[in-house]
Amino acid sequence: MKNIVVMVSGGGTNLQALIDAQTRGEIKGGHITCVISSRADAYALERAKNAGINTVVLARKEYPDSKTYSKAVLDELNRQKADLVVLAGFMTILDECVTKAYPYKIINVHPALIPSFCGEGYYGLKVHEAALNYGVKVSGATVHFVNEKADAGAIILQGTVEVKSDDTPEILQRRIMENVEWKLLPKAVSLFCEDRITIRDGKAYVDV
Repeated sequence: MKNIVVMVSGGGTNLQALIDAQTRGEIKGGHITCVISSRADAYALERAKNAGINTVVLARKEYPDSKTYSKAVLDELNRQKADLVVLAGFMTILDECVTKAYPYKIINVHPALIPSFCGEGYYGLKVHEAALNYGVKVSGATVHFVNEKADAGAIILQGTVEVKSDDTPEILQRRIMENVEWKLLPKAVSLFCEDRITIRDGKAYVDV
């Protein structure tokens, strides 16, 4: 069984989706062993505790810069013997010391269809505001591996939803979370733990 460490910063809805999928037996070959939060007041910590999952707080504000914080994160991941790291609403960009130590072992879910509306500055409602301002007819979410560049790692899974003419950023965000993020993230985690993702020429392929 692979050790899955989930990193969070806020409410933890994606974490809850992972916990629920694990409870239903949908994550095969791995289990969530620890939840690490960048904030002591993140509600995601409560979700983890309610599920009996070990929690660790590494408060970003207690570290002077990204490098020292990332080193602390790396030390904790090593201590937890992480096989897979899942960024589930983790709002801190990690230094490359982490991504280089865990190549193709860190996954993130981004609430848009990469390469659209992604990269630095595109997070939370800003992503959906940008999509609506552009007038796209479909949007969705992307589960991808994390590398040194924001939202630039190999794509594992993508899913779409229709964009409606009366959508607000909040409504579109909710539709994407419920119909794509909460389904694809647990699926991608299970695929990883089952060793069903192959990397070729920097691209991710799912073995059927």
